[in-house]
Amino acid sequence: MKIKKVKIGIKTTKEFLDEARDVMEKAIKGEKVKKTTGIYFENLSDMRRVLTEKRLEVVKTIKDKHPESIYRLAKMLHRDIKNVIQDLEYLHNLGLIELEKGKSNGREKTLPIVNYDKILLEISV
Repeated sequence: MKIKKVKIGIKTTKEFLDEARDVMEKAIKGEKVKKTTGIYFENLSDMRRVLTEKRLEVVKTIKDKHPESIYRLAKMLHRDIKNVIQDLEYLHNLGLIELEKGKSNGREKTLPIVNYDKILLEISV
């Protein structure tokens, strides 16, 4: 089984723009462009603001316990459902979780999903 990974890193705006320029130049020349994906922040403080302990706990709980709804996830975390919903929306917008809508027992539910096994942290020095 291949382990799926999500890359999270820190890049300055200059580094990001330099990489984008290099990719565009290669594409214009018809050269093969290496696909890289990830979530990058300008600095460590921004990353810490986004990837809080509580949000990482949400990701880990979803991965380990597979809650069948947001309500069940909030119960597992012993947190208010409104706060869990806010964290889920934030993590979903970042691309760290998926939210799948469905029905169970005639009620509409949202199933949180984590489709990777590791988060890799990359910091340029």
